[in-house]
Amino acid sequence: MVKRTAEEEKAAGPLKAGERPDAMDIDDKNDDMGEFEDEFEDEFESEDEIIEAGVDGRPDAEREAEEAMDVDKSAPDTFIVGRTKLEPGQTLTPDPTTYRMLHNLSTPWPCLSFDIIRDQLGDNRTVFPATMYTVAGTQADRAKANDNAILVMKFSGLSKMQGADDDDSESSDDDSDDEDSDPILEHKSIPLNSTTNRIRAHQTPSQDPSKPPITLTAAMTESTNVLIHDITPHLASFDTPGTVITPQQNKPICTVRAHKSEGYGIDWSPLHAAGRLLTGDNDGLIYMTTRTDGGGFVTDTRPFQGHTSSVEEIQWSPSEASVFASASVDGTIRVWDVRSKARKPALSMQVSNVDVNVMSWSRQTTHLLASGDDAGVWAVWDLRQWKPSAGGAAAGTTLQRPSPIASFDFHKEQITSIEWHPTDDSIVAVSAGDNTVTLWDLAVELDDEESKDTAGVQDVPPQLLFVHYQNLAKEVHWHPQIPGALVATGEEFSIFRTISV
Repeated sequence: MVKRTAEEEKAAGPLKAGERPDAMDIDDKNDDMGEFEDEFEDEFESEDEIIEAGVDGRPDAEREAEEAMDVDKSAPDTFIVGRTKLEPGQTLTPDPTTYRMLHNLSTPWPCLSFDIIRDQLGDNRTVFPATMYTVAGTQADRAKANDNAILVMKFSGLSKMQGADDDDSESSDDDSDDEDSDPILEHKSIPLNSTTNRIRAHQTPSQDPSKPPITLTAAMTESTNVLIHDITPHLASFDTPGTVITPQQNKPICTVRAHKSEGYGIDWSPLHAAGRLLTGDNDGLIYMTTRTDGGGFVTDTRPFQGHTSSVEEIQWSPSEASVFASASVDGTIRVWDVRSKARKPALSMQVSNVDVNVMSWSRQTTHLLASGDDAGVWAVWDLRQWKPSAGGAAAGTTLQRPSPIASFDFHKEQITSIEWHPTDDSIVAVSAGDNTVTLWDLAVELDDEESKDTAGVQDVPPQLLFVHYQNLAKEVHWHPQIPGALVATGEEFSIFRTISV
């Protein structure tokens, strides 16, 4: 209940009409006191009436109901990135108080795909300015296809936001000196004549403990070829001034020519140190390429078959060396065992009525799989609930439709990337065609009464932690060694960390 000030009381006069009582008769012994009048004596008739009347003479319940209606009328004014359209002339500006770190860096051409490369700078590091290494494939204009390249990049001088609080006692005392410094992007180019649809990196431990691991990249290109490069010398050159990359070092160490159409599905096995690669194409075929003891590569000519349309995503199991999952335009996710001589899926599930574009297998809870589709829906699946069915993988057979343990349709455009947090199995990062990267916490719950009090955002799930604007967002990845740090690609690269994670 809102209280009036003393001045407001005097100006307003009594709340109820009626004349005040006559002056009180005072005992003769106190004649010198004069007359006394209680100016508030007759304001209310009873103690009960004080509770009921409220500050404006109406019952509190009636007034509060009217105030609630006024709040609801203003709810549509709530601006939600990716959901609310900007008016002509308006632009979005990030709120610096919601970020610990935020940088945008441009490359010669936009990149459809990239991967973060583990480095030798240490794990769980929180000191600023930060440094990180990535590899990406460009998408040049079709008229300038020869400008395409694989970019091996070093981001350095990544300072924290000015005034951002340190959340770790190990942070350097000298961080404040670097808060206003500009980030630096260094890169080495490996020339290509084709757009890179998707690129992934893999590291093989060096036989010499004093040397860094061997870093391989596999690029699924628009030309249908899969190009494998050794970018170890490119990474080393950043820290060795004067190093020259030779034309021979820019050549692929292997070209996989098994595919007859281009593709997007590609993944290195995290449990095969030497290097084992899966690649999927628009014909629905998946091929496996394995590195031999001699350092060469062999591609099995027998493809894994089962999808009836393009393979959009492939993910190796983080815990079983012979198991992988694939997602397709046919709306299915299929789970495979590479030891199967039949080259058929062990599990086939219809998870969407539209294209399933992306997928991520939790590294912490390995029976959880997240997927994102063309309608903007992303979901989480418990693989323990998926059961094989006789003939379930056969063409024309009606497949099982499992129930997700969580599903969100917040995004209204296609999901372009999804990835579990590397150390927290409740946090997920999602990018979408609505120019946003969103962060989610699956551990959050909200009861019905609390959700009603959140005016203007009734259709926003309580699990949504953060919305980051990223023009033409394509891919997002967590940095495995810098807690909470993310990199996203779109029109340019965005490197950020929020106060939410």
